[in-house]
Amino acid sequence: MKLSKLVFALIGGAFVGVANGADITVYYSPTCPHCHHARDFISSALIYEYNDLKVSEIDVTNIDNRQAFVDALFKCGYQSGGVPVLVIGDKCFQGYADSMQNDLRAAVEVDLSDAQKSAAAANKAAMEQDKDAFVASHADRKSAISELKPQKKNK
Repeated sequence: MKLSKLVFALIGGAFVGVANGADITVYYSPTCPHCHHARDFISSALIYEYNDLKVSEIDVTNIDNRQAFVDALFKCGYQSGGVPVLVIGDKCFQGYADSMQNDLRAAVEVDLSDAQKSAAAANKAAMEQDKDAFVASHADRKSAISELKPQKKNK
């Protein structure tokens, strides 16, 4: 009985934005310009820098995602429902500005090994030299981003 509660808690945590290791959960609105900028940074830089990074996106305008968003706001200690909200491990960020990029990288790197950090630095340097070539040779990284489908409630 206790094991089943633990399994349920672990599975449930995945749906409220609890990230493990270098994973990111992005709560966004399709009409929010700051959300677009945050998602662009993640999809054009971070997923290529960090080989193991997984990104889950949750559209907060979908009513079926409301509870997951409320849970994330509570977990993060945020009083407002402003987006984007990015959850990276135990760190939370609300809003987005380009000046946050290094803070986001630091949050991703918290649980990474020195080898993973070195690989990320090498990937970033390679992208700075020829981003188009690097992205083309790592096209599989696009699959690192997935939209979490809402959990329909039984009525």
